[in-house]
Amino acid sequence: MAMVCLLDFEAYAEKYLPKIAWDFFAAGADECSTRDENILAYKRIRFRPRMLRDVSMLDTRTKILGTEISFPVGIAPTGFHQLAWPDGEKSTARAAKAMGTCYIASTYSTCSLEEIAAAAPGGFRWFQLYIHRNRAVSRQLVQQAEALGFQGLVLTADLPYTGKRRNDVRNGFRLPPHMKLKNLEGAFEGDDRSEYGLPPNSLDPSVTWDDIYWLRSLTHLPIVIKGILTKEDAELAVRHGVQGIIVSNHGGRQLDGAPATIDALVEVVEAVRDRVEVYLDGGIRKGSDVLKALALGAKCVFIGRPALWGLAYKGEEGLQDVLRILRDEFRLSMALAALLVLEAQCLTSKEKVPLSERDLSS
Repeated sequence: MAMVCLLDFEAYAEKYLPKIAWDFFAAGADECSTRDENILAYKRIRFRPRMLRDVSMLDTRTKILGTEISFPVGIAPTGFHQLAWPDGEKSTARAAKAMGTCYIASTYSTCSLEEIAAAAPGGFRWFQLYIHRNRAVSRQLVQQAEALGFQGLVLTADLPYTGKRRNDVRNGFRLPPHMKLKNLEGAFEGDDRSEYGLPPNSLDPSVTWDDIYWLRSLTHLPIVIKGILTKEDAELAVRHGVQGIIVSNHGGRQLDGAPATIDALVEVVEAVRDRVEVYLDGGIRKGSDVLKALALGAKCVFIGRPALWGLAYKGEEGLQDVLRILRDEFRLSMALAALLVLEAQCLTSKEKVPLSERDLSS
């Protein structure tokens, strides 16, 4: 079967992954309306293409927090990659390095931070953090990530408790016994474990904006906050000194009825007024979706489920295929749109300015 688009990888993963693994990756909260809306919202956005502009020289490069990536698509933090491919996050790290982009490694990885770093030396990686009630565990992970050369810290803000994912409940989902959350091995006492391999209620639901200051006291890494959907929280993020915001609803896995991320993007971008970088995840399925997000103010997008589909197909090679398809579709969309979306203007390729220097405000 020729793998032509991301939906081909989705179909493959659904067919060949064990049902319990597929349902875990695919799950949204409750009725999955927000999960589905993440995708549908892109279909309501229309291009205003311009003609007879020189699009013979295209440059897809950009920079995020000062580091260049080959095109504005990174890999979002998702857990349990060994459910998709035996090498798990090691394959993810290698694919990201090969494609010249950023990989955000999850706290809930089935490979350790050391293994991830060793798998792709010199790769561009950030570390995603969940803050646990045992703050010593979180402190150790942050400092370990910095020591291993991770270049950013991503705090997930939208998971004080885990959303209700109905198929996981129906399936009795539990992490298989041979898989471990390597970053948290030995971190908690006792044998009582939740479906995700951790003690029940180990996440800290008391986390507030003041904990940004606590994180800043632990590390010199730039801090990016993930899970922002409103202008009010965007303002608070800037006020508390973060360097970046990921507009995210956790892939629709937390609060069903939250807005689609592409719909929330504009108000967040307007609120921060270029004081911090704004990224987005959720619903990216085509290169034209990437262009729409950038034209509405995102600096870069991150993919979650499509990365897992690529792993399920052929591991590192399959994930590279997914990224390559997105890159090529993005380049083609740049050329064919040439390059206006709604009221936000992308630079034409004739100006030969990388995306990192584009002006999307006009």
